Amino acid sequence: MTTPPQIPLLSSLPLLSRWLLLGEWRAHPARALVAIGAIALGVALGFAIHLINAAAFNEFSAAARSLSGQSDLQIRAAEPFFDEKVYPQLAQHDGVALASPILELDATLPDAASPLKILGLDVFRAAAIAPDFIGIPAENKPFDTLADDAIFLSPAAMSWLGLKQGDPIKLRSGTQTIVLRVAGGLLRARAGQRIAVMDIGAMQWRFQRLGQLSRIELKLRDGVNRDAFKATLAQEFSGQLMVTQTTDQEARTANMSRAYRVNLNVLALVALFTGAFLVFSTQALSVIRRRSQFALLRVLGLTRTQLLRQVLLEGAALGMIGSLCGIALGYALAAAALHFFGSDLGGGYFPGVQPMLPFSPIAATLFFLLGCGVALLGCAAPAWEAARAQPAPALKSGGEESALSTLSNPWPAIVCLLLGAAFTRLPPLWNLPVFGYLAVALLLVGGIAFMPRLAAIVFGYGGRVTTKSTKSTVATLVLARLANAPSQASIALGGVLSSFSLMVAMAIMVASFRISVDDWLLHLLSADMYARSAIAGNTGGLTPQQQRAIALVPGIARADFLRVTQLTLDPQRPNVALLARTIDAADPGKTLPIVGNTITPADAMPIWASEAMVDLYGYRPGQRVSVPLGGRPHDFIVAGIWRDYARQSGAVQMRLTDYRALTGDLLVNDVALWLQPGSTTAQARTNVKQLPFGAALEFSEPGEIRAVSLKIFDRSFAVTYLLEVVAIVIGLFGVAATFSAQTLARAKEFGMLRHIGVTRGQILAVLAAEGGLLTAIGIAVGFALGWLISLILIFIVNPQSFHWSMQLHMPWGLLAAVAAALLGSAILTALVAGRQALSGSAIRAVREDW
Repeated sequence: MTTPPQIPLLSSLPLLSRWLLLGEWRAHPARALVAIGAIALGVALGFAIHLINAAAFNEFSAAARSLSGQSDLQIRAAEPFFDEKVYPQLAQHDGVALASPILELDATLPDAASPLKILGLDVFRAAAIAPDFIGIPAENKPFDTLADDAIFLSPAAMSWLGLKQGDPIKLRSGTQTIVLRVAGGLLRARAGQRIAVMDIGAMQWRFQRLGQLSRIELKLRDGVNRDAFKATLAQEFSGQLMVTQTTDQEARTANMSRAYRVNLNVLALVALFTGAFLVFSTQALSVIRRRSQFALLRVLGLTRTQLLRQVLLEGAALGMIGSLCGIALGYALAAAALHFFGSDLGGGYFPGVQPMLPFSPIAATLFFLLGCGVALLGCAAPAWEAARAQPAPALKSGGEESALSTLSNPWPAIVCLLLGAAFTRLPPLWNLPVFGYLAVALLLVGGIAFMPRLAAIVFGYGGRVTTKSTKSTVATLVLARLANAPSQASIALGGVLSSFSLMVAMAIMVASFRISVDDWLLHLLSADMYARSAIAGNTGGLTPQQQRAIALVPGIARADFLRVTQLTLDPQRPNVALLARTIDAADPGKTLPIVGNTITPADAMPIWASEAMVDLYGYRPGQRVSVPLGGRPHDFIVAGIWRDYARQSGAVQMRLTDYRALTGDLLVNDVALWLQPGSTTAQARTNVKQLPFGAALEFSEPGEIRAVSLKIFDRSFAVTYLLEVVAIVIGLFGVAATFSAQTLARAKEFGMLRHIGVTRGQILAVLAAEGGLLTAIGIAVGFALGWLISLILIFIVNPQSFHWSMQLHMPWGLLAAVAAALLGSAILTALVAGRQALSGSAIRAVREDW
């Protein structure tokens, strides 16, 4: 016996264990490589998504914390701006060592789709709290930090805008363009942080925000208890201002992206879940094929414990190698994704950051253990069967099905299915659909575990029907084999069922979501044309005079205006969008995609809340709520709930007249235009652009908005599409490896059939039929199981994660194409493997049974 080659991972194993393990891998390398590849892909995707999200989240949180510098508390309003009259009161408050006023704007750039964040600072106050954001002027211009035309840019902002010190920069204030001078840089800003700084007085004047602040940073005196002081201030300014601290901002960031991050990680585990079944298939087939060999080892003195350890060792080796490869591949994928696609994976939660990608030993260890655990779980049942088999019966051929008889017990499957159904009725935990995910896993495990009993019933019935109706040798052999060896059939079905059902579920969910978004856009985009003062940012706006001018433009029959702003209802949650527009309270469904019933309040002003407000803030139709506007809270009645796919953190809509009466804010952001009969959008656009401010407006038509929105949708679900492809590929490889292994293991059976007169062509037809029938039932059950899982994703996971609902839509074309590819590959694989199994002589194939 030659000594097997030394592999570092296996060098410490006993000689017999290494000999058995490496001998099995040399004999069937394809099966081992498929199992290792599945584990590696699952670990790689999960590790990559974790690294990207962790790096982006940590960098975004650090960038947000840096804006507050070394302050102890922040004073802010529920609305984006508040009156600066409160500043002297806070600056002179007992316990306050220093108060730094800040005005923060997301300034619109005329030629950019993204805004530039600008901080207006009192340089003398901010130097003691946030010195990193003090601009560095030129040596010969030390007073540029106070100049009214000077702005300081971070290195990332300079790179993004292609500017350098001394260059002019154009920004939007209303519909006017203001030109500032890049007076220097912010050398200590974080990498990738696009930010600018101005003198606060100059910024208030230039951007028409005189007398307004965004927040006030407070540095407390030594010895002052921060929590007690925070409670005192909160009580003092109750209903007017909010007192927050840095941890609140970190919680806001975490809450904003948590559902998206968790869902991506769960989707990444799809490949690992499928890999567990491929490991099970690999080890089960290996144990069945070597059943007599293991029995001989038992006779020669190998104990049950040693044999159990050997089979578990083989599965663990697959998991260890796959996990190590997955860790390396995952880090490479994360680095490539950050370099080419940015840090948000399409979700848009971490704009303006450029995170570094450190290697996380703790995360790598956890994913390594997860991959190994999945592999051990997959080989547990085959290992137990190998250890408990009696040596004498196992030495004989033909007992393979009895070795898997425990798989046909339906009760574990029924328990899993019932538990999965029960979990769908449970509420979310920590605002996450934990029980929804568990229900999906239990349905998958239960469905796969039920396959041996289902296969026996279906193929047994098919065999009885065929025997009565036909004398076909091929049909008789096929159905007899499948009906009397259902457990072996279930091994082949496990990989098909897991991959196809998950692919079906994700495909239905994404298609349902996409079509629902498209229908939602069709309802919202009822006007002929739309114009806005700025694509992004909060420094654009149309004055009342400009609004009247637009409404009087020739060719325009009607103009509805929209004001969009933000409200902070909970310091630890993302902002809620406030939209003020023309709404008919008697029939809000003309404007809003209403869900459920509406009411028409007579004694209070109405607001209409998005679905997210129901879950996050408990809004219900008919409920009286308090919303801060104009510097103080006002009472409203929730008149209805509307569907909003754009803002998962919540939104409320109100009538524009009510908003103006309460706030005095007469500006608007957008305008919807309906044209007069005979007028075209091109003519209307030309007429509006001829207005003195018309060149500053951005125009779009409903079709353009829909196309851009759906493009953003597809980008957001790019990772989901990738995971669908991975699930399909793993399923195809699993089918190929399983059928190939089963066919080769049945060489003696085929030899006996040929010995008694069955032709080579008939055996190939048997194999093709077996592969086709097995895959067909796997596809049928996988479709049913995937459909049930899609219902959980659509009606439980998505509402509990993102707080929106959708309608069910079936992508029949995609599902049929994937099913046909899976069916064709199974038949082709069975034929290729069959030709190899039949390549030897019939006498040699059966000689072991003589």
